[in-house]
Amino acid sequence: MKNTQHIVEELLDLADIRLNGDRPWDIHVHDKRLFARVLREGSLGFGESYMDGWWDAEQLDALISRILAAKLERHVQNNPKFLLYVAKSWLLNAGSSRRAHEIGEKHYDIGNNLYAKMLDPRMVYTCGYWKDATNLATAQEAKLDLVCKKIGLQRGDTVLDIGCGWGSFAKYAAERYGAHVIGVTVSKEQATLAKKLCEGLPVDIRVQDYREVTGTFDHVISLGMFEHVGYKNYRTYMRMVKRVLKPNGLFLLHTIGGNISDTITDPWIDKYIFPGSMLPSVKQIASASEGLFVLEDWHNFGTDYDKTLLAWFHQFDLHWPELKTDYDERFYRMWKYYLLSSAGSFRCRGNQLWQIVLSPQGVRGGYKSIR
Repeated sequence: MKNTQHIVEELLDLADIRLNGDRPWDIHVHDKRLFARVLREGSLGFGESYMDGWWDAEQLDALISRILAAKLERHVQNNPKFLLYVAKSWLLNAGSSRRAHEIGEKHYDIGNNLYAKMLDPRMVYTCGYWKDATNLATAQEAKLDLVCKKIGLQRGDTVLDIGCGWGSFAKYAAERYGAHVIGVTVSKEQATLAKKLCEGLPVDIRVQDYREVTGTFDHVISLGMFEHVGYKNYRTYMRMVKRVLKPNGLFLLHTIGGNISDTITDPWIDKYIFPGSMLPSVKQIASASEGLFVLEDWHNFGTDYDKTLLAWFHQFDLHWPELKTDYDERFYRMWKYYLLSSAGSFRCRGNQLWQIVLSPQGVRGGYKSIR
Protein backbone atom coordinates (compact mmCIF):
# COMPACT_ATOMS: atom_id res chain seq x y z
CA MET A 1 0.00 0.00 0.00
CA LYS A 2 1.36 3.44 -0.93
CA ASN A 3 2.20 5.81 1.88
CA THR A 4 1.07 9.45 1.84
CA GLN A 5 4.41 10.74 0.55
CA HIS A 6 4.30 8.44 -2.48
CA ILE A 7 0.73 9.52 -3.25
CA VAL A 8 1.69 13.20 -3.10
CA GLU A 9 4.79 12.58 -5.22
CA GLU A 10 2.66 10.93 -7.91
CA LEU A 11 0.25 13.85 -7.88
CA LEU A 12 3.04 16.41 -8.13
CA ASP A 13 4.59 14.47 -10.98
CA LEU A 14 1.48 15.29 -13.03
CA ALA A 15 2.51 18.96 -12.77
CA ASP A 16 6.26 18.26 -13.22
CA ILE A 17 7.00 19.20 -9.61
CA ARG A 18 9.53 17.30 -7.51
CA LEU A 19 9.99 17.02 -3.77
CA ASN A 20 13.25 18.67 -2.70
CA GLY A 21 14.23 19.24 -6.34
CA ASP A 22 16.58 21.92 -7.65
CA ARG A 23 14.17 23.84 -9.89
CA PRO A 24 12.56 27.11 -8.72
CA TRP A 25 9.06 25.57 -8.61
CA ASP A 26 10.02 22.41 -6.71
CA ILE A 27 8.78 21.93 -3.12
CA HIS A 28 11.26 21.69 -0.25
CA VAL A 29 9.66 19.79 2.62
CA HIS A 30 10.59 20.67 6.22
CA ASP A 31 7.94 18.57 7.97
CA LYS A 32 6.75 15.21 6.61
CA ARG A 33 3.36 15.64 8.25
CA LEU A 34 2.67 17.79 5.18
CA PHE A 35 1.71 14.80 3.00
CA ALA A 36 -1.12 13.50 5.14
CA ARG A 37 -2.34 17.00 5.84
CA VAL A 38 -2.63 17.89 2.15
CA LEU A 39 -4.44 14.67 1.30
CA ARG A 40 -6.79 15.18 4.23
CA GLU A 41 -7.45 18.93 3.93
CA GLY A 42 -6.68 19.87 0.30
CA SER A 43 -5.88 23.50 -0.51
CA LEU A 44 -6.66 24.68 3.03
CA GLY A 45 -4.08 22.30 4.50
CA PHE A 46 -1.57 23.16 1.78
CA GLY A 47 -1.83 26.89 2.51
CA GLU A 48 -1.86 26.50 6.28
CA SER A 49 1.16 24.20 6.22
CA TYR A 50 3.05 26.88 4.28
CA MET A 51 2.08 29.43 6.94
CA ASP A 52 3.35 26.97 9.57
CA GLY A 53 6.71 26.65 7.80
CA TRP A 54 6.30 23.00 6.81
CA TRP A 55 7.48 23.63 3.24
CA ASP A 56 8.95 26.24 0.92
CA ALA A 57 9.49 26.89 -2.78
CA GLU A 58 11.98 29.27 -4.36
CA GLN A 59 9.28 30.62 -6.71
CA LEU A 60 5.94 30.11 -5.01
CA ASP A 61 4.02 31.71 -7.88
CA ALA A 62 5.54 29.30 -10.42
CA LEU A 63 4.71 26.32 -8.19
CA ILE A 64 1.06 27.33 -7.74
CA SER A 65 0.69 28.05 -11.46
CA ARG A 66 1.77 24.48 -12.24
CA ILE A 67 -0.48 22.96 -9.57
CA LEU A 68 -3.52 24.85 -10.84
CA ALA A 69 -2.78 24.23 -14.51
CA ALA A 70 -2.62 20.48 -13.80
CA LYS A 71 -5.87 20.71 -11.76
CA LEU A 72 -4.39 18.70 -8.90
CA GLU A 73 -7.03 19.99 -6.49
CA ARG A 74 -9.56 17.67 -8.14
CA HIS A 75 -7.71 14.69 -6.70
CA VAL A 76 -7.93 15.81 -3.07
CA GLN A 77 -11.19 17.73 -2.68
CA ASN A 78 -13.64 14.85 -2.22
CA ASN A 79 -13.21 14.72 1.53
CA PRO A 80 -15.84 15.29 4.24
CA LYS A 81 -14.51 18.74 5.23
CA PHE A 82 -14.65 19.99 1.65
CA LEU A 83 -18.13 18.56 1.08
CA LEU A 84 -19.34 20.24 4.29
CA TYR A 85 -17.85 23.51 3.04
CA VAL A 86 -19.79 23.17 -0.22
CA ALA A 87 -23.01 22.42 1.66
CA LYS A 88 -22.59 25.53 3.83
CA SER A 89 -22.24 27.72 0.73
CA TRP A 90 -25.68 26.57 -0.40
CA LEU A 91 -27.32 27.09 2.98
CA LEU A 92 -25.75 30.43 3.90
CA ASN A 93 -25.68 33.79 2.09
CA ALA A 94 -22.08 34.99 2.46
CA GLY A 95 -22.91 38.34 0.87
CA SER A 96 -26.02 39.15 2.90
CA SER A 97 -26.54 42.66 4.24
CA ARG A 98 -26.06 41.27 7.76
CA ARG A 99 -22.54 40.13 6.88
CA ALA A 100 -21.70 42.97 4.47
CA HIS A 101 -19.15 44.62 6.77
CA GLU A 102 -17.28 41.40 7.63
CA ILE A 103 -14.89 41.67 4.68
CA GLY A 104 -14.05 45.24 5.66
CA GLU A 105 -13.23 44.28 9.22
CA LYS A 106 -11.21 41.15 8.39
CA HIS A 107 -9.28 42.32 5.33
CA TYR A 108 -9.35 46.05 4.66
CA ASP A 109 -9.22 47.19 8.28
CA ILE A 110 -6.01 45.32 9.16
CA GLY A 111 -3.92 48.47 8.73
CA ASN A 112 -3.76 51.32 6.23
CA ASN A 113 0.02 51.41 6.63
CA LEU A 114 0.34 47.88 5.22
CA TYR A 115 -1.53 48.85 2.07
CA ALA A 116 0.28 52.18 1.77
CA LYS A 117 3.61 50.32 1.70
CA MET A 118 2.38 47.59 -0.68
CA LEU A 119 0.39 49.56 -3.25
CA ASP A 120 1.18 52.40 -5.66
CA PRO A 121 1.13 56.05 -4.50
CA ARG A 122 -2.60 56.32 -5.31
CA MET A 123 -3.33 53.16 -3.28
CA VAL A 124 -5.20 51.32 -6.02
CA TYR A 125 -6.02 47.80 -4.83
CA THR A 126 -7.16 46.36 -8.16
CA CYS A 127 -5.43 45.15 -11.32
CA GLY A 128 -3.25 47.64 -13.16
CA TYR A 129 -3.34 48.12 -16.94
CA TRP A 130 0.13 47.32 -18.26
CA LYS A 131 -0.42 47.81 -22.02
CA ASP A 132 1.97 50.78 -22.20
CA ALA A 133 3.07 50.92 -18.55
CA THR A 134 6.54 50.25 -17.21
CA ASN A 135 5.87 50.26 -13.47
CA LEU A 136 3.07 49.84 -10.94
CA ALA A 137 2.28 53.55 -10.60
CA THR A 138 1.87 54.14 -14.34
CA ALA A 139 -0.09 50.88 -14.74
CA GLN A 140 -2.60 52.00 -12.10
CA GLU A 141 -2.97 55.49 -13.53
CA ALA A 142 -3.51 53.93 -16.96
CA LYS A 143 -6.26 51.72 -15.49
CA LEU A 144 -8.01 54.66 -13.81
CA ASP A 145 -7.85 56.69 -17.02
CA LEU A 146 -9.11 53.71 -19.03
CA VAL A 147 -12.18 53.52 -16.78
CA CYS A 148 -12.87 57.24 -17.19
CA LYS A 149 -12.59 57.00 -20.97
CA LYS A 150 -14.75 53.87 -21.21
CA ILE A 151 -17.66 55.61 -19.46
CA GLY A 152 -17.10 58.82 -21.45
CA LEU A 153 -16.61 60.85 -18.28
CA GLN A 154 -17.22 64.59 -18.65
CA ARG A 155 -16.74 67.56 -16.32
CA GLY A 156 -19.62 67.83 -13.89
CA ASP A 157 -20.77 64.21 -14.31
CA THR A 158 -21.91 62.39 -11.19
CA VAL A 159 -20.40 58.96 -10.54
CA LEU A 160 -21.20 56.29 -7.97
CA ASP A 161 -18.11 54.25 -7.05
CA ILE A 162 -19.23 50.99 -5.42
CA GLY A 163 -16.38 49.64 -3.28
CA CYS A 164 -14.32 52.82 -3.48
CA GLY A 165 -11.36 51.58 -1.43
CA TRP A 166 -9.07 54.42 -0.37
CA GLY A 167 -10.67 56.78 -2.88
CA SER A 168 -8.17 56.26 -5.71
CA PHE A 169 -10.70 56.42 -8.55
CA ALA A 170 -12.78 59.15 -6.89
CA LYS A 171 -9.71 61.36 -6.45
CA TYR A 172 -8.46 60.74 -10.00
CA ALA A 173 -11.87 61.34 -11.61
CA ALA A 174 -12.41 64.53 -9.63
CA GLU A 175 -8.92 65.94 -10.26
CA ARG A 176 -8.44 64.97 -13.91
CA TYR A 177 -12.02 65.02 -15.21
CA GLY A 178 -13.89 67.36 -12.87
CA ALA A 179 -16.37 64.66 -11.86
CA HIS A 180 -18.48 64.58 -8.70
CA VAL A 181 -18.09 61.21 -7.03
CA ILE A 182 -19.87 59.37 -4.23
CA GLY A 183 -17.82 56.42 -3.03
CA VAL A 184 -19.14 53.69 -0.76
CA THR A 185 -17.10 51.16 1.20
CA VAL A 186 -17.76 48.73 4.06
CA SER A 187 -14.34 49.48 5.61
CA LYS A 188 -14.13 52.18 8.26
CA GLU A 189 -10.34 52.35 7.94
CA GLN A 190 -10.56 52.82 4.17
CA ALA A 191 -13.19 55.53 4.54
CA THR A 192 -11.14 57.48 7.09
CA LEU A 193 -8.09 57.63 4.83
CA ALA A 194 -10.12 58.13 1.65
CA LYS A 195 -11.79 61.22 3.13
CA LYS A 196 -8.40 62.64 3.99
CA LEU A 197 -6.92 61.93 0.55
CA CYS A 198 -9.94 63.42 -1.24
CA GLU A 199 -10.23 66.48 0.97
CA GLY A 200 -11.18 69.63 -0.94
CA LEU A 201 -12.52 67.71 -3.93
CA PRO A 202 -16.17 67.11 -4.95
CA VAL A 203 -15.99 63.62 -3.42
CA ASP A 204 -18.24 62.13 -0.75
CA ILE A 205 -16.96 58.93 0.91
CA ARG A 206 -19.47 56.86 2.86
CA VAL A 207 -19.34 53.69 4.98
CA GLN A 208 -22.37 52.06 3.42
CA ASP A 209 -23.60 48.77 1.97
CA TYR A 210 -24.34 49.02 -1.74
CA ARG A 211 -27.98 48.04 -1.15
CA GLU A 212 -28.50 51.24 0.86
CA VAL A 213 -27.45 53.69 -1.89
CA THR A 214 -30.05 56.20 -3.06
CA GLY A 215 -30.11 58.92 -5.72
CA THR A 216 -29.33 58.90 -9.44
CA PHE A 217 -25.98 59.10 -11.24
CA ASP A 218 -24.64 59.73 -14.72
CA HIS A 219 -22.38 56.70 -14.35
CA VAL A 220 -21.72 53.83 -11.97
CA ILE A 221 -18.36 52.09 -11.63
CA SER A 222 -17.23 49.22 -9.44
CA LEU A 223 -13.57 48.21 -9.33
CA GLY A 224 -12.83 44.93 -7.55
CA MET A 225 -15.90 44.78 -5.33
CA PHE A 226 -18.21 42.37 -7.20
CA GLU A 227 -16.08 39.46 -5.94
CA HIS A 228 -17.57 40.12 -2.48
CA VAL A 229 -21.23 40.20 -3.55
CA GLY A 230 -21.91 36.44 -3.58
CA TYR A 231 -23.80 34.46 -6.20
CA LYS A 232 -27.08 34.72 -4.29
CA ASN A 233 -26.95 38.51 -4.57
CA TYR A 234 -25.77 39.10 -8.16
CA ARG A 235 -29.28 39.94 -9.39
CA THR A 236 -29.92 42.21 -6.39
CA TYR A 237 -26.68 44.04 -7.16
CA MET A 238 -27.59 44.56 -10.82
CA ARG A 239 -31.06 45.78 -9.93
CA MET A 240 -29.57 48.28 -7.51
CA VAL A 241 -27.26 49.65 -10.23
CA LYS A 242 -30.16 49.89 -12.68
CA ARG A 243 -32.17 51.78 -10.05
CA VAL A 244 -29.58 54.52 -9.51
CA LEU A 245 -28.19 54.82 -13.07
CA LYS A 246 -29.66 57.42 -15.43
CA PRO A 247 -31.22 55.97 -18.62
CA ASN A 248 -28.40 57.27 -20.84
CA GLY A 249 -25.62 56.43 -18.37
CA LEU A 250 -22.98 53.71 -18.41
CA PHE A 251 -22.04 51.10 -15.82
CA LEU A 252 -18.48 49.74 -15.77
CA LEU A 253 -17.93 46.54 -13.81
CA HIS A 254 -14.29 45.63 -13.14
CA THR A 255 -14.08 42.18 -11.56
CA ILE A 256 -11.98 39.07 -11.26
CA GLY A 257 -13.81 36.23 -12.97
CA GLY A 258 -13.75 32.45 -12.97
CA ASN A 259 -13.90 30.03 -15.88
CA ILE A 260 -16.82 28.05 -14.43
CA SER A 261 -20.00 28.97 -12.57
CA ASP A 262 -19.08 28.29 -8.96
CA THR A 263 -20.80 28.87 -5.64
CA ILE A 264 -17.74 28.66 -3.38
CA THR A 265 -14.25 30.06 -3.22
CA ASP A 266 -10.97 28.41 -2.28
CA PRO A 267 -11.24 27.40 1.42
CA TRP A 268 -7.86 28.95 2.31
CA ILE A 269 -8.75 32.28 0.67
CA ASP A 270 -12.14 32.22 2.38
CA LYS A 271 -10.64 31.60 5.83
CA TYR A 272 -7.62 33.91 5.76
CA ILE A 273 -8.00 36.58 3.07
CA PHE A 274 -11.47 37.29 1.67
CA PRO A 275 -14.25 35.74 3.82
CA GLY A 276 -17.42 35.11 1.88
CA SER A 277 -15.87 35.98 -1.48
CA MET A 278 -16.39 34.13 -4.75
CA LEU A 279 -15.56 34.71 -8.39
CA PRO A 280 -18.42 35.21 -10.84
CA SER A 281 -18.50 33.48 -14.21
CA VAL A 282 -19.50 34.85 -17.60
CA LYS A 283 -22.77 32.94 -17.31
CA GLN A 284 -23.55 34.28 -13.83
CA ILE A 285 -22.88 37.91 -14.80
CA ALA A 286 -24.92 37.57 -18.00
CA SER A 287 -27.81 35.96 -16.13
CA ALA A 288 -27.78 38.61 -13.39
CA SER A 289 -27.82 41.48 -15.90
CA GLU A 290 -30.25 39.94 -18.41
CA GLY A 291 -33.27 42.14 -19.03
CA LEU A 292 -31.70 45.02 -17.09
CA PHE A 293 -28.76 46.05 -19.26
CA VAL A 294 -27.37 45.92 -22.78
CA LEU A 295 -23.86 44.47 -22.91
CA GLU A 296 -21.70 47.04 -24.72
CA ASP A 297 -18.15 45.80 -24.14
CA TRP A 298 -16.25 42.95 -22.46
CA HIS A 299 -12.49 43.38 -22.02
CA ASN A 300 -10.23 40.67 -20.52
CA PHE A 301 -6.75 41.65 -19.37
CA GLY A 302 -6.29 38.99 -16.70
CA THR A 303 -2.60 38.43 -17.43
CA ASP A 304 -1.98 41.98 -16.22
CA TYR A 305 -2.95 40.84 -12.73
CA ASP A 306 0.08 38.54 -12.67
CA LYS A 307 2.34 41.60 -13.09
CA THR A 308 0.32 43.63 -10.59
CA LEU A 309 0.48 40.97 -7.87
CA LEU A 310 4.23 40.47 -8.35
CA ALA A 311 4.69 44.24 -8.01
CA TRP A 312 2.60 44.23 -4.82
CA PHE A 313 4.67 41.41 -3.36
CA HIS A 314 7.91 43.18 -4.25
CA GLN A 315 6.69 46.27 -2.38
CA PHE A 316 5.44 44.23 0.58
CA ASP A 317 8.70 42.27 0.81
CA LEU A 318 10.80 45.41 0.46
CA HIS A 319 8.98 47.14 3.32
CA TRP A 320 8.65 44.10 5.58
CA PRO A 321 11.43 45.31 7.94
CA GLU A 322 9.23 48.34 8.71
CA LEU A 323 5.97 46.37 8.84
CA LYS A 324 7.07 43.47 11.04
CA THR A 325 6.73 45.55 14.19
CA ASP A 326 2.94 45.28 13.65
CA TYR A 327 2.72 41.76 12.16
CA ASP A 328 4.34 38.44 12.98
CA GLU A 329 6.25 35.99 10.79
CA ARG A 330 3.17 33.82 10.23
CA PHE A 331 1.39 36.86 8.79
CA TYR A 332 4.33 37.42 6.44
CA ARG A 333 4.08 33.86 5.14
CA MET A 334 0.29 34.14 4.86
CA TRP A 335 0.48 37.39 2.90
CA LYS A 336 3.28 36.07 0.67
CA TYR A 337 1.24 32.95 -0.07
CA TYR A 338 -1.82 35.09 -0.86
CA LEU A 339 -0.04 37.42 -3.29
CA LEU A 340 2.15 34.87 -5.07
CA SER A 341 -0.43 32.08 -5.29
CA SER A 342 -2.85 34.62 -6.77
CA ALA A 343 -0.22 35.62 -9.33
CA GLY A 344 0.16 31.96 -10.25
CA SER A 345 -3.59 31.55 -10.75
CA PHE A 346 -3.70 34.39 -13.26
CA ARG A 347 -0.55 33.18 -15.01
CA CYS A 348 -2.09 29.79 -15.79
CA ARG A 349 -5.32 31.53 -16.88
CA GLY A 350 -7.32 29.96 -14.08
CA ASN A 351 -8.61 33.42 -13.15
CA GLN A 352 -9.53 36.33 -15.42
CA LEU A 353 -9.87 40.09 -15.03
CA TRP A 354 -12.84 41.61 -16.82
CA GLN A 355 -13.92 45.16 -17.47
CA ILE A 356 -17.53 45.07 -18.64
CA VAL A 357 -19.46 48.08 -19.90
CA LEU A 358 -23.26 47.93 -19.62
CA SER A 359 -25.95 50.42 -20.55
CA PRO A 360 -29.63 50.53 -19.50
CA GLN A 361 -31.03 51.06 -23.01
CA GLY A 362 -28.16 50.55 -25.44
CA VAL A 363 -25.87 53.30 -26.73
CA ARG A 364 -27.39 55.07 -29.73
CA GLY A 365 -25.24 54.46 -32.78
CA GLY A 366 -23.16 51.84 -30.94
CA TYR A 367 -20.52 51.87 -28.22
CA LYS A 368 -16.92 52.58 -29.27
CA SER A 369 -14.65 50.07 -27.52
CA ILE A 370 -11.56 51.59 -25.93
CA ARG A 371 -8.34 49.71 -25.26
